[in-house]
Amino acid sequence: MALLQSFEKTGGILFKYRGQIPVLIFILAVPVLIYTNSDLYLQLFVGQRQVLRIVLTILAFLLSLSGLVLRAYTVSTTPKGTSGRNRDKQVAKHLNTVGIYSVVRHPLYLANYLVWAGILVFTMNVWAFIIVSLVYWLYYERIMFAEEAYLRSQFNDEFEAWAERVPAFIPKWSLFQKGDIPFSVKTFIRREYATIYSTVFSYTLVDYLLFVLIYVRFHGYSVSPSSWLRPSLYILAACTIVLIAIHTIKHHTHLLDSDATRD
Repeated sequence: MALLQSFEKTGGILFKYRGQIPVLIFILAVPVLIYTNSDLYLQLFVGQRQVLRIVLTILAFLLSLSGLVLRAYTVSTTPKGTSGRNRDKQVAKHLNTVGIYSVVRHPLYLANYLVWAGILVFTMNVWAFIIVSLVYWLYYERIMFAEEAYLRSQFNDEFEAWAERVPAFIPKWSLFQKGDIPFSVKTFIRREYATIYSTVFSYTLVDYLLFVLIYVRFHGYSVSPSSWLRPSLYILAACTIVLIAIHTIKHHTHLLDSDATRD
């Protein structure tokens, strides 16, 4: 099999499971958190670098928030049956070239990376950030290659002109052209509530992992029971209630319905 065909085939497989693979990558990164950065963790959490920890935490939240905002805008302004809305297989009734797709060709993958980059910064582990970022780049590169091969076969010169003008991953905001579909809060809530919840869950998981590594492992397990009730757990509990409410509204009412061009 030619290398070009191999890349396209691999990208197609990764595309199909792109919702599950990031979770696997995150799980595989846990040993990196456990077995590296021990001295730095102590300095960040109980030593002289606690201000740096606060700065990194704020940076982490801003990165993930920017990713969530980008996802929200993309999924809420992209029409049905186009290159930004397919899940199980490549589908594109027409090529998205306006809105967010006028400034970057793969906004959802950029958004996903920003969300995960925030979580990686929150781990306070430079090795985890570097390793996972490299794996993510290889992973997304194959998927983007397969998607663009499909779009090229479908739209030929139209795709070539768009790809020549619009960057693949780093937005060029000066190129922005407003699309026909306005942002919809209903579409955002309906389609992104699970993504937001998974992000909060990931932050909570990392928070407790760091808690175990620092306050339990390095303090001889002498931690009071109340210390386990961390703020992240309360936030996750609140988000769980909201998740259940939105899921119920979505599947049992019409309050979050929108026009047919969006779904």
